[in-house]
Amino acid sequence: MKCNILRTDKAEEQLREIIFYIADDSGDVDIALGYLDKIETAINRLQEFPESGSTPKYSILRKQGFRVIIVERHLVFYKYIKEVNTVIIYAIMDGRREYRNLI
Repeated sequence: MKCNILRTDKAEEQLREIIFYIADDSGDVDIALGYLDKIETAINRLQEFPESGSTPKYSILRKQGFRVIIVERHLVFYKYIKEVNTVIIYAIMDGRREYRNLI
């Protein structure tokens, strides 16, 4: 059975910012939409494989139950709630940033 995927408002906002930035930076909306598709595909894969993400490098995030999937240079932080078969996407951010305190 596929699990549900929910996104926090913060994750939605971060994703929008990433896509707008890529469109602006590249001057090409198609490049931005292609990247959006990569991120969406990676997130949707969690419906079938909710525990496929790795554990974050910071112990504070591991202890809170976060997992992370990597899409090129971005990190998608989520938690899998087994009891209700749901993945909650909490944050999508550039992996080059200091992210321990951003979630």
